[in-house]
Amino acid sequence: MLRYIYADELNRFPELAKSMFRDRADQFKTRLGWEVTVDEDGEERDQYDDLNPLYVIWEEADGRHGGSMRFLPTTGPVMVNEVFGHLTGGAPICSPLIWECTRFCLARDASPNVAAALMLGGGEIMTGFGVRHFAGVFDARMVRIYKAIGSSPEVLGAEGTGRDRISVGLWEFTPEARERVAKRAGISPDLSKLWFTSAFGKARASRFAKAG
Repeated sequence: MLRYIYADELNRFPELAKSMFRDRADQFKTRLGWEVTVDEDGEERDQYDDLNPLYVIWEEADGRHGGSMRFLPTTGPVMVNEVFGHLTGGAPICSPLIWECTRFCLARDASPNVAAALMLGGGEIMTGFGVRHFAGVFDARMVRIYKAIGSSPEVLGAEGTGRDRISVGLWEFTPEARERVAKRAGISPDLSKLWFTSAFGKARASRFAKAG
């Protein structure tokens, strides 16, 4: 199932949180060779995890992490501006209607539907919180994944070639995209909406929205 959890609530789900940060270390450090920080517990975190982001997490039946993404509003510190701003010509992306999506991670044994399920969860955030676009940085390997899921971004800028190409993109989530992604995930739109409303209630109030 999909869970929507703020960083300051992760202590309520210790096994889920621990396995998420360890899977991030496995994906970004071990498999991709990124220069990321892994602590003595084998968990990968960065300074943006300290800003109380919202995580969308696919929880497996045994309570462990199957995949996840991290969201922050672009009205505050975000990687797309602070680390990758040169890819957009130095013009910052800053709007309460645009949130950043980072740390797209899949466990090694994640089932084929998990990536699409996460994108479906992202769409619920857009609909529920009135967000028009997600901004994110992605590498060349993700292009094929996004295309397969049925939700490809508009590329704003890029650098590098081949497997080393890094891009900044903007995603929107149209009703047509929602239908494609839900079908790919094997999750009915009604069930997806139920998971979201169970997390936030019918009011769908976001602390980010209040702060912005």
